[in-house]
Amino acid sequence: MIMNRRGFIKTCGVMAGYAVLGLNMTKEAVSASMDFVGFRQKSVYAADANPKIYKLRKSQDNPMITKIYDKKTGFLHEGPCGHMSHHLLHTHYVDRSAKVAALKAKGFKLNF
Repeated sequence: MIMNRRGFIKTCGVMAGYAVLGLNMTKEAVSASMDFVGFRQKSVYAADANPKIYKLRKSQDNPMITKIYDKKTGFLHEGPCGHMSHHLLHTHYVDRSAKVAALKAKGFKLNF
C-alpha cells in the first residue's frame, strides 16, 4: 500500500496519541474532534443557506467589485484579466533561499 504524506502524518499522530494517552482517551479525543468538525460543517451550511446572514454569496455579485471593474468609471476597467488587475492583485514568487542560507552561515538565528 502506498501512503501519501498527509496519510503518513495522520497515522503518526494517531499512533503518538495512543502511546501518550492510551486507547480510551484517544478515542474520546478523536470523537470530540469529529463532533466539532460535524458541528462546524452544519453551521457553515446553515449560514450559507440563510440569505439574511450572507446576502452576497458570490464575489462577482458584490457591488464594490462590480464598481471597481465597471467599463466606464471603474479603476480596473480592463476587466479581471487586464494588465492593471494582474499587476495589482497577483503575487509573484521570489526565491530567497540563497540569502537565508548566507545569513545562517554568518550565525544569524532566524525565527520563522
